[in-house]
Amino acid sequence: MSSYNEPSFQQRVAAAAKAKEKALERLRSKPPVDAAALAERKTASLKKEAAKATKIAEKIAAKQAAVQAAARAAEQAAAVAEAAAAEAKANEPVPLTEAEKKAARDARYANRKKRK
Repeated sequence: MSSYNEPSFQQRVAAAAKAKEKALERLRSKPPVDAAALAERKTASLKKEAAKATKIAEKIAAKQAAVQAAARAAEQAAAVAEAAAAEAKANEPVPLTEAEKKAARDARYANRKKRK
């Protein structure tokens, strides 16, 4: 079995130059790009971008509409809560003064005494 013969520096440089030349030859042999085909691809790309932009704009508009609807609902809820608080405050009993409390206590005491 023979051992591996490592290529020298000159052999590696020659192989690299040969590979580069082969790649350049492949590139040169390609037919030139047709201007009409290039324009078609460009318009198709622009159409895709425009469709994507309109889709994004529609999403943003829908989100803004949802936010506005939520804000309106929050305002209405706040107004209802405020009205309920005002109604509760209007129906709240007026606190009794000390004299009124004493009179009520005395009346209860008198009623108890009458029952006995």
